[in-house]
Amino acid sequence: MPDNNALLLDNQLCFALYSTSLAMTQMYKPLLEPLGLTYPQYLVLLILWEQDGIGLKDIGERLGQKSGALTPVIKRMEQEGLIDRTRQLHDERSLNVRLTPKGRQLKSEAMKINQCLLEACGIPTRELIDMRDKITTLRNNLLKHQPK
Repeated sequence: MPDNNALLLDNQLCFALYSTSLAMTQMYKPLLEPLGLTYPQYLVLLILWEQDGIGLKDIGERLGQKSGALTPVIKRMEQEGLIDRTRQLHDERSLNVRLTPKGRQLKSEAMKINQCLLEACGIPTRELIDMRDKITTLRNNLLKHQPK
């Protein structure tokens, strides 16, 4: 006899990850709003705070997105004075993205956001780090099995 519980929505790992991702993203919205940032912009800033002056393609790879999908986010960030875009010398088709002083200045505010999120999770930091590492391993294993 088949296990009827196997297909219950609440028993699906994919749904647990999906709904948690939605809840996490929604948690960021009111924290980022006072800074004038959207969640995708925040992710781009995290990358640039780590490694400034990298290619748009590199940012896309880090986020698991095609650079074309990032173009509207990057253009808006440039219009808001957070970043500058320049053509790469060796390849006119490629863009480098660099933080402006305004973009660098937001980093200190982001530390407060991170602390609010940690508190909202209600799980000890060490457990959150372990969970993140397991989810990262899961993602990497799934990416290995995706069709090319």
